Amino acid sequence: MKRVESNGVKIYPFTSFEQLLQFVEEKKGILVAINAEKILHATEQTRTIINRNIGYCDGVGALMVVRKHGCHDAMKIPGCVLWLRIIASTWKQGKTFYLVGGRQEVIEATVEKLRGEFEGIRIVGARNGYIKSEEEKLALIEDIAARKPDVVFVAMGSPRQELLMEEMLSRHQAVYQGLGGSFDVYTGRVRRAPVWWQEHGLEWLYRLINDPSRIKRQIYLFWFLWKVRFGNF
Repeated sequence: MKRVESNGVKIYPFTSFEQLLQFVEEKKGILVAINAEKILHATEQTRTIINRNIGYCDGVGALMVVRKHGCHDAMKIPGCVLWLRIIASTWKQGKTFYLVGGRQEVIEATVEKLRGEFEGIRIVGARNGYIKSEEEKLALIEDIAARKPDVVFVAMGSPRQELLMEEMLSRHQAVYQGLGGSFDVYTGRVRRAPVWWQEHGLEWLYRLINDPSRIKRQIYLFWFLWKVRFGNF
């Protein structure tokens, strides 16, 4: 599949959840959510991380970019939805899962809720995201290599989660996805925008209204929109 490049960031223009799931099942590797901020503020390090993995349109900004480049059928695939779609489409096949991230109470609540929703789900490992030493990190990587999960979810924020997943991938081939704060959303600690706001590409505005302090981050979105409309993004 040909990728779209914007500000040096390469994005796969997936047209459906199913297409993405089939692609990653065949290719394995790391799924990286791409939004306007990651494109606009890309550095040499973040570009390299994204481009050697599987960047997909997590935000409406990334979707605007790929459609501008002619991929009119591409769709937005929110990471906080995608990981659950991965589970829903594979758990009955006996696929195994490993979860990393969040505070201890969050990861415990996540595992408990998953076991309630997907009866018989095979979660072979889970731990919080507070890795305090190189020894703890290496122990985690070795545990994943020993348990050999089919899918690994890491919720620690970018680029930290991607760097960790690359180390994991070097020891064990699997499907990996970075989740940011998705465990908090899943367990009800953070609320997503209502459906209407999601469907109209306005989740960013909903978050801004509910948390005005985000204006320092989101004011850059207007510059991004100008770049997409009139610039070379």
